[in-house]
Amino acid sequence: MKPDVLVIVPLRPDQQEQLEATYSLHRYDQADDKEAFLDQIGDKILAAVTNGGRGITRAQLDKLPNLKIVSSSGVGYDAIDVEACSEKGIKVTNTPDVLTDDVADMAVALFLAVRRDLVRGDAHVRSGAWGKDGPYPLTRSIRSKKVGIAGLGRIGKAIAARLEPMGVELAYHGRRQQADVAYHYMADLEAMAKWADVLIAAMPGGADTEGMISANVLEALGPQGSFINIARGSVVDEAALIACLKDGRLGSAGLDVFVNEPNPDVAFAAIPNAVLHPHNASGTVETRGAMSQLVVDNLKAHFAGQPLLTPVN
Repeated sequence: MKPDVLVIVPLRPDQQEQLEATYSLHRYDQADDKEAFLDQIGDKILAAVTNGGRGITRAQLDKLPNLKIVSSSGVGYDAIDVEACSEKGIKVTNTPDVLTDDVADMAVALFLAVRRDLVRGDAHVRSGAWGKDGPYPLTRSIRSKKVGIAGLGRIGKAIAARLEPMGVELAYHGRRQQADVAYHYMADLEAMAKWADVLIAAMPGGADTEGMISANVLEALGPQGSFINIARGSVVDEAALIACLKDGRLGSAGLDVFVNEPNPDVAFAAIPNAVLHPHNASGTVETRGAMSQLVVDNLKAHFAGQPLLTPVN
């Protein structure tokens, strides 16, 4: 008998085929009436596959009395009720490390796009405005600018390593100073924002960081400052971000994440000084494949009675 696995979010095709060959899959993602679906098959389920955006809730867990593991694709797990999982003896795994490089690359891409105004420059050429109206307005140099990174974990460090050769001055904010890090530590996030030309959010999501990038922090960055977010939409006061961008209290923003995904606030569409990306920083064929494989490998380890590769709890 193949173990019964609930698929909340499917994996990449190659890894989905591995799941289909090894387990009896129950496609929650394809069910029209999801509540009724869980009521019908909930007792069978031993494992669940999801991702960091969709997660799994306490209400869903309550319908899965025999669930033993949640294997999630994504480094973030704020959408997974880890507390409820731990209470019920359910193991949770994620996929750190394999997405670090691509996410860090996207942070730098947004950084460059925002500071050099690449998107509006592209439109200037495509629209014929270059020939009609003349050269595009000057932008700002990257070199010698001050960059503050909020959250110097794996991804934050990878971002810093990419920016350092560009000649920027780096500082970071986190819960505590890291002994093995040479960058300047700033315990006060608002003070770091006031110091910085660019603030990059790279901290985890969840209740501890919700709204950390507040109106005061954004205003401290100022009308020449830029905010880059490859963390979670929840880490920023999004209403304040929109207001600051609209009225010029913040110069620009590069955003890969939003509070309401995949339908972010429609106000963003009318803000020309923001570069928007659809939560796809890890969205390369190579990285999504590696993430999916780690989901499969964690399930394989669990059912073989071996240590999990990347446990969360």
